[in-house]
Amino acid sequence: MNVKDVVTDRFKKLCEERNIKLNELANISGVTPSTAYSMMDNGRRDVSITTIKKFCDGLGITLGEFFSTPEFDDLEQEIR
Repeated sequence: MNVKDVVTDRFKKLCEERNIKLNELANISGVTPSTAYSMMDNGRRDVSITTIKKFCDGLGITLGEFFSTPEFDDLEQEIR
């Protein structure tokens, strides 16, 4: 799994835990729903840290809380 996949999976889980849809997260985060759905697109490989921060703000969590999971800790090195 790559970084982008872990990021999108994390947001999906957080939305499920809070019983909100992705477009609701976008609205409370000040991000357009099209940006949120674009981020989830499997064809897209990059995610902006600014977008991640806005989503975290909307969820009321810090970037540290967002990234503090075993899935992020277990990611393989990007440099090979």
